[in-house]
Amino acid sequence: MDHKPNFFIGQVIRHVRFGYRGVIIDVDPVYQGTEAWYTQVARSRPPKDRPWYHVLVHEADHSTYVAERHLEDDREGGQVDHPALGQFFSRFSDGRYLTSRALQ
Repeated sequence: MDHKPNFFIGQVIRHVRFGYRGVIIDVDPVYQGTEAWYTQVARSRPPKDRPWYHVLVHEADHSTYVAERHLEDDREGGQVDHPALGQFFSRFSDGRYLTSRALQ
């Protein structure tokens, strides 16, 4: 059964457990990683049949892959500082990032 994602591309989020902020750059409707990665990294065993998100991490230079249950909306409302932002988004407006595709 597919579950509708609770978050969207361009949304600024916060990781519930680790507290970092970030911006969503892609959404997978279900887990798309390898079994080895899931076994090694996803220690809390989040559900594979729910959405997973690719996130640029604020004040870092990496991205991460996060299960939906570990995310919440970011209440700070500020921008994210990440060197790859320009590869995905053209501007920040009303608390979210917009892609150039959305502006056409």
